[in-house]
Amino acid sequence: MQEITVESIQNENVDDVIDEMMKRYGQEILQLVYSYVNNKAVAEDLTQEIFIKCYKAYPTFNKKSKLRTWIWRIAINHCKDYLKSWYNKNVIVAEEKSIEASSNRETVEQTLIQKDEDHRLVSAVMNLPIKYREVIYLYYYEELLIKEIALLIEKKESTVKTRLKRAKELLKDSLEE
Repeated sequence: MQEITVESIQNENVDDVIDEMMKRYGQEILQLVYSYVNNKAVAEDLTQEIFIKCYKAYPTFNKKSKLRTWIWRIAINHCKDYLKSWYNKNVIVAEEKSIEASSNRETVEQTLIQKDEDHRLVSAVMNLPIKYREVIYLYYYEELLIKEIALLIEKKESTVKTRLKRAKELLKDSLEE
Protein backbone atom coordinates (compact mmCIF):
# COMPACT_ATOMS: atom_id res chain seq x y z
CA MET A 1 0.00 0.00 0.00
CA GLN A 2 1.42 3.35 -1.01
CA GLU A 3 1.72 6.08 1.61
CA ILE A 4 -0.38 9.19 1.10
CA THR A 5 2.21 11.89 0.54
CA VAL A 6 2.09 15.53 1.52
CA GLU A 7 2.44 16.48 -2.14
CA SER A 8 -0.58 14.39 -3.10
CA ILE A 9 -2.84 16.11 -0.57
CA GLN A 10 -1.82 19.75 -0.66
CA ASN A 11 -4.49 20.76 -3.15
CA GLU A 12 -7.25 18.43 -1.92
CA ASN A 13 -9.94 19.45 0.52
CA VAL A 14 -10.19 17.89 3.97
CA ASP A 15 -13.17 15.71 3.04
CA ASP A 16 -11.21 14.07 0.21
CA VAL A 17 -8.16 13.54 2.40
CA ILE A 18 -10.17 11.95 5.22
CA ASP A 19 -12.02 9.76 2.72
CA GLU A 20 -8.69 8.56 1.29
CA MET A 21 -7.28 8.00 4.81
CA MET A 22 -10.28 5.88 5.75
CA LYS A 23 -9.93 3.79 2.59
CA ARG A 24 -6.19 3.25 3.01
CA TYR A 25 -5.81 3.01 6.77
CA GLY A 26 -9.29 2.15 8.09
CA GLN A 27 -8.75 -1.60 8.45
CA GLU A 28 -5.32 -1.34 10.05
CA ILE A 29 -6.54 1.32 12.50
CA LEU A 30 -9.49 -0.95 13.38
CA GLN A 31 -7.08 -3.84 14.03
CA LEU A 32 -4.82 -1.60 16.09
CA VAL A 33 -7.75 -0.39 18.18
CA TYR A 34 -8.99 -3.96 18.66
CA SER A 35 -5.56 -4.93 19.99
CA TYR A 36 -6.08 -2.37 22.75
CA VAL A 37 -9.74 -2.92 23.66
CA ASN A 38 -10.28 -6.61 22.78
CA ASN A 39 -13.87 -5.96 21.74
CA LYS A 40 -15.05 -5.71 18.14
CA ALA A 41 -18.01 -3.39 18.72
CA VAL A 42 -15.99 -0.99 20.88
CA ALA A 43 -13.10 -1.09 18.39
CA GLU A 44 -15.46 -0.12 15.56
CA ASP A 45 -16.88 2.79 17.58
CA LEU A 46 -13.43 4.02 18.60
CA THR A 47 -12.18 3.78 15.01
CA GLN A 48 -15.02 6.05 13.88
CA GLU A 49 -14.16 8.47 16.69
CA ILE A 50 -10.50 8.44 15.63
CA PHE A 51 -11.34 9.42 12.06
CA ILE A 52 -13.61 12.17 13.36
CA LYS A 53 -10.66 13.42 15.43
CA CYS A 54 -8.46 13.27 12.31
CA TYR A 55 -11.06 15.27 10.38
CA LYS A 56 -11.18 17.97 13.05
CA ALA A 57 -7.41 18.03 13.60
CA TYR A 58 -6.32 17.82 9.96
CA PRO A 59 -5.95 21.60 9.52
CA THR A 60 -3.34 21.50 12.32
CA PHE A 61 -1.39 18.61 10.74
CA ASN A 62 2.13 20.07 10.42
CA LYS A 63 3.31 17.62 7.75
CA LYS A 64 6.57 16.96 9.64
CA SER A 65 5.68 13.27 9.94
CA LYS A 66 4.03 10.87 7.54
CA LEU A 67 0.26 11.02 7.48
CA ARG A 68 0.10 7.35 8.49
CA THR A 69 2.27 8.01 11.55
CA TRP A 70 0.09 10.97 12.50
CA ILE A 71 -3.09 8.84 12.28
CA TRP A 72 -1.53 6.01 14.28
CA ARG A 73 -0.41 8.45 16.99
CA ILE A 74 -3.97 9.78 17.27
CA ALA A 75 -5.33 6.21 17.37
CA ILE A 76 -2.92 5.04 20.07
CA ASN A 77 -3.59 8.08 22.24
CA HIS A 78 -7.34 7.71 21.77
CA CYS A 79 -7.17 4.03 22.79
CA LYS A 80 -5.13 4.84 25.89
CA ASP A 81 -7.60 7.58 26.84
CA TYR A 82 -10.48 5.15 26.37
CA LEU A 83 -8.80 2.50 28.54
CA LYS A 84 -8.42 5.09 31.33
CA SER A 85 -12.00 6.33 30.96
CA TRP A 86 -14.85 5.85 33.40
CA TYR A 87 -16.93 4.29 30.64
CA ASN A 88 -14.41 1.55 29.99
CA LYS A 89 -14.02 0.78 33.69
CA ASN A 90 -17.74 0.74 34.49
CA VAL A 91 -19.72 -0.34 31.43
CA ILE A 92 -19.64 -3.85 30.00
CA VAL A 93 -20.41 -4.22 26.32
CA ALA A 94 -21.45 -7.65 25.08
CA GLU A 95 -19.81 -8.88 21.91
CA GLU A 96 -21.43 -11.29 19.49
CA LYS A 97 -19.58 -14.49 18.77
CA SER A 98 -20.27 -16.78 15.88
CA ILE A 99 -19.16 -20.35 15.21
CA GLU A 100 -19.00 -21.60 11.66
CA ALA A 101 -19.90 -25.24 11.00
CA SER A 102 -18.26 -27.44 8.41
CA SER A 103 -19.54 -30.67 6.90
CA ASN A 104 -16.15 -32.41 6.84
CA ARG A 105 -15.35 -33.97 10.25
CA GLU A 106 -11.55 -33.76 9.81
CA THR A 107 -11.79 -30.14 8.76
CA VAL A 108 -13.96 -29.40 11.78
CA GLU A 109 -11.44 -31.04 14.12
CA GLN A 110 -8.51 -29.25 12.48
CA THR A 111 -10.38 -25.99 12.54
CA LEU A 112 -11.25 -26.43 16.21
CA ILE A 113 -7.67 -27.31 17.12
CA GLN A 114 -6.35 -24.32 15.16
CA LYS A 115 -8.99 -22.03 16.66
CA ASP A 116 -8.08 -23.27 20.14
CA GLU A 117 -4.38 -22.62 19.52
CA ASP A 118 -5.13 -19.23 17.98
CA HIS A 119 -7.46 -18.39 20.86
CA ARG A 120 -4.81 -19.36 23.41
CA LEU A 121 -2.24 -17.15 21.69
CA VAL A 122 -4.62 -14.22 21.26
CA SER A 123 -5.81 -14.64 24.83
CA ALA A 124 -2.23 -14.71 26.11
CA VAL A 125 -1.39 -11.57 24.12
CA MET A 126 -4.55 -9.79 25.27
CA ASN A 127 -3.76 -10.67 28.90
CA LEU A 128 -0.41 -8.91 28.69
CA PRO A 129 -0.16 -5.46 30.24
CA ILE A 130 -0.87 -2.81 27.60
CA LYS A 131 2.75 -1.67 27.34
CA TYR A 132 3.78 -5.18 26.25
CA ARG A 133 0.67 -5.88 24.20
CA GLU A 134 1.13 -2.79 22.05
CA VAL A 135 4.73 -3.63 21.09
CA ILE A 136 3.82 -7.25 20.31
CA TYR A 137 0.93 -6.09 18.14
CA LEU A 138 2.90 -3.42 16.32
CA TYR A 139 5.94 -5.62 15.76
CA TYR A 140 4.36 -8.96 14.82
CA TYR A 141 0.93 -8.07 13.45
CA GLU A 142 1.67 -4.72 11.80
CA GLU A 143 5.29 -5.70 11.05
CA LEU A 144 6.63 -2.30 12.03
CA LEU A 145 10.31 -1.73 12.68
CA ILE A 146 11.56 -1.07 16.21
CA LYS A 147 12.34 2.50 15.13
CA GLU A 148 8.76 3.04 13.89
CA ILE A 149 7.29 1.58 17.06
CA ALA A 150 9.49 3.85 19.18
CA LEU A 151 8.23 6.85 17.23
CA LEU A 152 4.58 5.78 17.56
CA ILE A 153 4.60 5.08 21.28
CA GLU A 154 7.02 7.92 21.99
CA LYS A 155 9.63 5.77 23.73
CA LYS A 156 13.30 5.09 23.07
CA GLU A 157 14.23 2.20 20.77
CA SER A 158 15.98 0.46 23.67
CA THR A 159 12.73 0.65 25.68
CA VAL A 160 10.82 -0.92 22.79
CA LYS A 161 13.39 -3.72 22.52
CA THR A 162 13.21 -4.35 26.27
CA ARG A 163 9.41 -4.41 26.24
CA LEU A 164 9.40 -6.74 23.25
CA LYS A 165 11.82 -9.12 24.99
CA ARG A 166 9.82 -9.02 28.23
CA ALA A 167 6.54 -9.53 26.34
CA LYS A 168 7.95 -12.64 24.64
CA GLU A 169 9.06 -14.02 28.02
CA LEU A 170 5.62 -13.39 29.50
CA LEU A 171 3.94 -15.03 26.51
CA LYS A 172 6.23 -18.04 26.71
CA ASP A 173 5.51 -18.47 30.43
CA SER A 174 1.78 -18.02 29.86
CA LEU A 175 1.59 -20.52 27.00
CA GLU A 176 3.69 -23.14 28.81
CA GLU A 177 1.25 -23.26 31.73
